[in-house]
Amino acid sequence: MTALACVPLSGKTALPALVSDDVVRRFLDAAAAEYACITPDTPRPCFGVLLGTVAEDALLVSDIAFARNARTTDPSARAEFAATIVPRFGSAYENAVRAWWVAPADLLRISRDGDDRGLDILGSIHLHPDWHRLGPECERDRPLSDRPTPMDEYVFRGAGWPLNVVCYLENQHGGFYYSLAAWDGECAPVSLRVLASAGVPA
Repeated sequence: MTALACVPLSGKTALPALVSDDVVRRFLDAAAAEYACITPDTPRPCFGVLLGTVAEDALLVSDIAFARNARTTDPSARAEFAATIVPRFGSAYENAVRAWWVAPADLLRISRDGDDRGLDILGSIHLHPDWHRLGPECERDRPLSDRPTPMDEYVFRGAGWPLNVVCYLENQHGGFYYSLAAWDGECAPVSLRVLASAGVPA
């Protein structure tokens, strides 16, 4: 994960995150497409960068941007996985499809585009599938959820962003079900609310 200076929030209690329902829908569309390609050998990731503004009382997430995964193409990423990630978090991360490393050029593009529109990079959102059902036999007793894994915590702390959303997605009883949870750069919970844009009286 490429580190980027985040919106300065030092000395403050973590602000709640108010997220556009369009952002959630766009992420779920992308996540469902990746989910459809998951096999026991290919734990396909899905990752988005969250953009918005900081109000006095909340992080206002209004847009999402997607970037390329440089996990296998960026020499820095390959070196960190070999030297740090795999020894610390296990041989599962030798799988080149597992985990995410944002392409630095894409992150710079997203940041500049946000600046042009008056938006800050507030953080990220990424997919946790029901890998205990989709993955190999050795994963059956290690279900994922909307809580961060130890690897996620390492990434959250390294990035320093004030908002890191985990989306757990599972396919059960003929439909997709999901849950969302959010964490700050120190892996403390962040209150997360999604805009209710339909069926609510004005």
